[in-house]
Amino acid sequence: MTLFQEMFSRCVGVRRLGAAALDLALVADGIFDGFWEIGLKPWDVAAGALLVREAGGRVTDFWGDDKYLNNSYIAAGNDHIQPVMLDVIQKTFPTYQPIV
Repeated sequence: MTLFQEMFSRCVGVRRLGAAALDLALVADGIFDGFWEIGLKPWDVAAGALLVREAGGRVTDFWGDDKYLNNSYIAAGNDHIQPVMLDVIQKTFPTYQPIV
C-alpha cells in the first residue's frame, strides 16, 4: 500500500491546502487532526510547528525525533493521532533513512 492508501484506510479523509504553515495552524486549532510532508524547508514549517507545540500537540520527523527542521520530514498531530501517523509512515516507508 502507498502512504495515501494506508492513511485513507485509517481516517475519514486526507486534505492538503497547499501551505504547510496554514495546515499546521489548523492542526494547532484542532480543525485538522494531523499533518505530514516530505521535502519542506525550515521556513515552511517553523511557525506552524511552534503553534502545534504551544497548543499541546506533537511535532517530529518520521522517526519521532525533533530533527524535522533539518531533515525535511515532518509529522504533526495530537497525542493520539501523531503516534498512529508515525506508525503508518514507518510501515509504508521502511527503507527511508533520515537525512541529517
